[in-house]
Amino acid sequence: MPTYRQAVDDFLAGRRIAVAGVSRDGGQPANLIFRKLRDAGYEVFAVNPNADQVEGVPCYPDLAAVPAQLDAVVAATPPAGTEAVVRQCRELGIPRVWMHRSFGQGSVSQEAVKAGAEQGMTVLAGGCPMMFVDPDPVHRCMRWVLGMTGGLPAPLA
Repeated sequence: MPTYRQAVDDFLAGRRIAVAGVSRDGGQPANLIFRKLRDAGYEVFAVNPNADQVEGVPCYPDLAAVPAQLDAVVAATPPAGTEAVVRQCRELGIPRVWMHRSFGQGSVSQEAVKAGAEQGMTVLAGGCPMMFVDPDPVHRCMRWVLGMTGGLPAPLA
């Protein structure tokens, strides 16, 4: 089983990443993650069934509508929505999903974690890509605190 950092590196090695849960409100965590990945050179796709466009780009209603084969998905949805994201990943053969969480429950759903692991997917159930992709001081500090307090769980693969 890979370490958390190995799973993060594997996740971020993919170049096509969807962010499920982006919002028309640009201040939401999903939007911040979307922009960070885009600015770092990833090909990023916005997913939200209630928006046609966000962050100045097309927004897709679900993962099946994304016009590219995805390497990974960040789920920044309510936990109940994360189960649907994992189900879509399984159906589309997307091997990696990262359930966003800094403090509190975030997007982590234990049912979704279990379903993804049973399918052999790499599941990161906590943390945030912003803690690893050119992190700002706040996210660097969050990574350190979560690492020291056990808040970065082992990946399931």
